[in-house]
Amino acid sequence: MNRILFFTVALGLFVTCAFRMPVPASKPAVVKNEPRHIKWLTVQQAYALTQKQPRKFVIDVYTDWCGWCKVMDRETFSNPAIVDYVNANYYPVRFNAEQTADVVLGKQTFKYVGGGSRGVHELAAALLKNQMSYPTTVFMDEKFNLIQPIPGYLEPRLFHQIITYFGGDNHQKEPFDQYKAGTYTRTHKTTLAGR
Repeated sequence: MNRILFFTVALGLFVTCAFRMPVPASKPAVVKNEPRHIKWLTVQQAYALTQKQPRKFVIDVYTDWCGWCKVMDRETFSNPAIVDYVNANYYPVRFNAEQTADVVLGKQTFKYVGGGSRGVHELAAALLKNQMSYPTTVFMDEKFNLIQPIPGYLEPRLFHQIITYFGGDNHQKEPFDQYKAGTYTRTHKTTLAGR
Protein backbone atom coordinates (compact mmCIF):
# COMPACT_ATOMS: atom_id res chain seq x y z
CA MET A 1 0.00 0.00 0.00
CA ASN A 2 2.87 2.33 0.82
CA ARG A 3 4.42 1.56 -2.55
CA ILE A 4 1.24 2.47 -4.41
CA LEU A 5 0.88 5.69 -2.42
CA PHE A 6 4.54 6.55 -3.01
CA PHE A 7 4.23 5.75 -6.73
CA THR A 8 1.07 7.91 -7.07
CA VAL A 9 2.67 10.89 -5.31
CA ALA A 10 5.87 10.54 -7.38
CA LEU A 11 3.87 10.30 -10.62
CA GLY A 12 1.83 13.36 -9.62
CA LEU A 13 4.98 15.38 -8.91
CA PHE A 14 6.56 14.24 -12.18
CA VAL A 15 3.50 15.23 -14.22
CA THR A 16 3.21 18.55 -12.40
CA CYS A 17 6.89 19.41 -12.97
CA ALA A 18 7.01 18.13 -16.54
CA PHE A 19 4.04 20.11 -17.82
CA ARG A 20 4.42 23.20 -15.74
CA MET A 21 4.87 26.40 -17.78
CA PRO A 22 8.14 28.09 -17.03
CA VAL A 23 7.77 31.44 -15.34
CA PRO A 24 9.61 33.99 -17.45
CA ALA A 25 12.34 35.86 -15.67
CA SER A 26 11.20 39.34 -14.91
CA LYS A 27 12.81 41.86 -17.20
CA PRO A 28 14.02 45.09 -15.73
CA ALA A 29 11.69 47.94 -16.49
CA VAL A 30 12.93 49.87 -19.47
CA VAL A 31 12.71 53.55 -18.77
CA LYS A 32 12.48 55.44 -22.00
CA ASN A 33 14.23 58.73 -21.92
CA GLU A 34 11.58 60.47 -23.96
CA PRO A 35 12.44 63.95 -25.11
CA ARG A 36 10.86 66.73 -23.13
CA HIS A 37 9.13 69.56 -24.93
CA ILE A 38 8.26 73.14 -24.20
CA LYS A 39 4.55 73.31 -23.40
CA TRP A 40 3.67 75.95 -25.98
CA LEU A 41 0.47 77.92 -25.49
CA THR A 42 -1.47 80.26 -27.69
CA VAL A 43 -1.17 83.90 -26.73
CA GLN A 44 -4.81 83.87 -25.62
CA GLN A 45 -4.25 80.86 -23.34
CA ALA A 46 -1.17 82.45 -21.75
CA TYR A 47 -2.92 85.79 -21.31
CA ALA A 48 -5.84 84.07 -19.54
CA LEU A 49 -3.47 82.07 -17.29
CA THR A 50 -1.52 85.14 -16.19
CA GLN A 51 -4.75 86.78 -15.04
CA LYS A 52 -5.07 83.99 -12.44
CA GLN A 53 -1.41 83.12 -11.79
CA PRO A 54 1.02 85.83 -12.95
CA ARG A 55 4.13 84.68 -14.75
CA LYS A 56 6.44 86.15 -17.38
CA PHE A 57 6.02 85.34 -21.07
CA VAL A 58 8.52 84.16 -23.63
CA ILE A 59 7.06 84.47 -27.12
CA ASP A 60 8.60 82.84 -30.17
CA VAL A 61 7.52 84.98 -33.12
CA TYR A 62 8.09 82.97 -36.29
CA THR A 63 6.84 82.31 -39.82
CA ASP A 64 6.34 79.02 -41.62
CA TRP A 65 8.95 79.89 -44.30
CA CYS A 66 11.70 80.98 -41.86
CA GLY A 67 14.68 78.60 -41.98
CA TRP A 68 16.34 79.94 -38.82
CA CYS A 69 13.05 79.50 -36.97
CA LYS A 70 13.23 75.78 -37.74
CA VAL A 71 16.86 75.62 -36.59
CA MET A 72 15.90 77.29 -33.33
CA ASP A 73 13.08 74.77 -32.84
CA ARG A 74 15.45 71.88 -33.45
CA GLU A 75 18.56 73.13 -31.60
CA THR A 76 17.43 75.54 -28.90
CA PHE A 77 13.83 74.77 -27.97
CA SER A 78 14.58 71.06 -27.62
CA ASN A 79 17.49 71.43 -25.16
CA PRO A 80 16.44 69.76 -21.86
CA ALA A 81 17.82 72.55 -19.63
CA ILE A 82 15.94 75.15 -21.67
CA VAL A 83 12.74 73.09 -21.76
CA ASP A 84 12.79 72.65 -17.98
CA TYR A 85 13.53 76.32 -17.22
CA VAL A 86 10.99 77.73 -19.67
CA ASN A 87 8.20 75.37 -18.52
CA ALA A 88 8.87 76.22 -14.86
CA ASN A 89 9.29 79.99 -15.15
CA TYR A 90 7.38 81.30 -18.17
CA TYR A 91 4.20 81.04 -20.12
CA PRO A 92 5.74 79.98 -23.44
CA VAL A 93 3.92 81.17 -26.56
CA ARG A 94 4.49 80.42 -30.22
CA PHE A 95 3.06 83.06 -32.52
CA ASN A 96 3.02 82.92 -36.31
CA ALA A 97 3.54 86.50 -37.47
CA GLU A 98 1.52 85.79 -40.62
CA GLN A 99 -1.49 84.08 -39.06
CA THR A 100 -4.79 85.44 -40.31
CA ALA A 101 -7.02 84.76 -37.29
CA ASP A 102 -7.94 87.68 -35.02
CA VAL A 103 -6.45 87.69 -31.54
CA VAL A 104 -8.45 89.17 -28.68
CA LEU A 105 -6.53 90.05 -25.50
CA GLY A 106 -8.66 91.72 -22.88
CA LYS A 107 -10.51 94.53 -24.65
CA GLN A 108 -8.10 94.77 -27.58
CA THR A 109 -8.42 92.94 -30.91
CA PHE A 110 -5.42 92.39 -33.19
CA LYS A 111 -5.98 91.55 -36.87
CA TYR A 112 -4.07 90.31 -39.87
CA VAL A 113 -3.08 93.08 -42.28
CA GLY A 114 -2.51 91.95 -45.86
CA GLY A 115 0.01 93.67 -48.06
CA GLY A 116 2.42 92.83 -50.84
CA SER A 117 3.30 89.17 -51.17
CA ARG A 118 2.96 88.64 -47.42
CA GLY A 119 0.96 90.33 -44.75
CA VAL A 120 1.62 90.61 -41.06
CA HIS A 121 -0.44 90.26 -37.93
CA GLU A 122 -0.91 93.44 -35.88
CA LEU A 123 0.10 91.60 -32.70
CA ALA A 124 3.41 90.52 -34.26
CA ALA A 125 4.08 94.11 -35.36
CA ALA A 126 3.33 95.37 -31.83
CA LEU A 127 5.53 92.73 -30.17
CA LEU A 128 8.42 93.39 -32.57
CA LYS A 129 8.03 97.20 -32.47
CA ASN A 130 7.45 97.09 -36.23
CA GLN A 131 10.95 95.65 -36.76
CA MET A 132 9.83 92.51 -38.58
CA SER A 133 12.60 89.92 -38.25
CA TYR A 134 12.23 86.17 -37.80
CA PRO A 135 12.74 84.50 -35.51
CA THR A 136 12.38 87.05 -32.75
CA THR A 137 12.06 86.05 -29.11
CA VAL A 138 9.94 88.46 -27.10
CA PHE A 139 10.05 88.70 -23.31
CA MET A 140 7.12 90.19 -21.44
CA ASP A 141 6.43 90.67 -17.77
CA GLU A 142 3.58 89.23 -15.74
CA LYS A 143 1.27 92.08 -16.72
CA PHE A 144 1.91 91.58 -20.44
CA ASN A 145 4.21 94.60 -20.66
CA LEU A 146 7.06 94.34 -23.12
CA ILE A 147 10.47 93.72 -21.55
CA GLN A 148 12.45 93.21 -24.73
CA PRO A 149 12.29 91.62 -28.18
CA ILE A 150 15.51 89.86 -29.25
CA PRO A 151 15.73 89.27 -33.02
CA GLY A 152 17.59 86.42 -34.69
CA TYR A 153 18.61 82.85 -34.04
CA LEU A 154 19.73 82.25 -30.44
CA GLU A 155 21.95 79.24 -29.86
CA PRO A 156 21.19 77.17 -26.73
CA ARG A 157 23.90 78.52 -24.40
CA LEU A 158 23.05 82.16 -25.12
CA PHE A 159 19.31 81.48 -24.95
CA HIS A 160 19.72 79.82 -21.54
CA GLN A 161 21.61 82.87 -20.29
CA ILE A 162 18.86 85.16 -21.58
CA ILE A 163 15.94 83.21 -20.11
CA THR A 164 17.60 83.07 -16.68
CA TYR A 165 18.51 86.77 -16.93
CA PHE A 166 14.88 87.81 -17.44
CA GLY A 167 13.36 84.91 -15.48
CA GLY A 168 15.30 85.80 -12.35
CA ASP A 169 14.60 89.55 -12.70
CA ASN A 170 18.33 90.14 -13.17
CA HIS A 171 17.50 92.66 -15.91
CA GLN A 172 16.36 94.96 -13.10
CA LYS A 173 19.69 94.62 -11.23
CA GLU A 174 22.52 94.57 -13.77
CA PRO A 175 23.35 94.79 -17.47
CA PHE A 176 23.28 91.52 -19.40
CA ASP A 177 27.05 91.43 -20.10
CA GLN A 178 27.75 91.85 -16.38
CA TYR A 179 25.21 89.11 -15.59
CA LYS A 180 26.82 86.71 -18.09
CA ALA A 181 30.28 87.34 -16.65
CA GLY A 182 29.30 87.04 -13.00
CA THR A 183 25.93 85.94 -11.73
CA TYR A 184 25.18 83.45 -14.51
CA THR A 185 28.58 81.81 -14.21
CA ARG A 186 28.25 81.47 -10.43
CA THR A 187 24.68 80.13 -10.42
CA HIS A 188 24.69 77.96 -13.57
CA LYS A 189 27.95 76.04 -13.44
CA THR A 190 26.60 73.06 -15.36
CA THR A 191 26.89 73.20 -19.09
CA LEU A 192 24.09 72.64 -21.52
CA ALA A 193 24.32 69.12 -22.91
CA GLY A 194 26.29 68.98 -26.11
CA ARG A 195 27.09 72.70 -26.24
